[in-house]
Amino acid sequence: MTTATTQTIENITYDELSVGQSGQLQRALTADDIRAFAAVSGDTNPAHLDADYAAGTLFHGVIAHGMWGASLISALLGTRFPGPGTIYLEQNLQFTKPVHIGDTLTVTATVLSKDDAHHRVELDCQVVNQKGAVVVHGNARVMAPTEKVCRPRIAAPTIHLVEA
Repeated sequence: MTTATTQTIENITYDELSVGQSGQLQRALTADDIRAFAAVSGDTNPAHLDADYAAGTLFHGVIAHGMWGASLISALLGTRFPGPGTIYLEQNLQFTKPVHIGDTLTVTATVLSKDDAHHRVELDCQVVNQKGAVVVHGNARVMAPTEKVCRPRIAAPTIHLVEA
């Protein structure tokens, strides 16, 4: 599995995948993550951006956009497991717990089945916080790459947040 500190990004091809095999990534949520997600998605719900408002909600504070947690599944599938060349076909999700600033999420995708005729893979996807609570879960279906890809890792662009 490729880690964030390596200089290359490499996939796992369809033929290298097996039922029960899994991949993971981990990420901690910051206030800037929430602000950046709001900026790129346009979702400015005050539950994510207004601490005073959010304190009076069911969650008693600012929470991440649910799709931020879901986007970590996409990051895992596209960069590590199966990785570059993966085509995301379908995802169903259930959001079961809020994610707060400072929470560390571990995303795991596990191969449930393979379709040899179409190189499709069904994956169980779990997003768990540092307390072991599942915050997002569901199944994904992807077309796994058939050719090996090993490329230099490209750093994500830096976002500079400026209050409007």
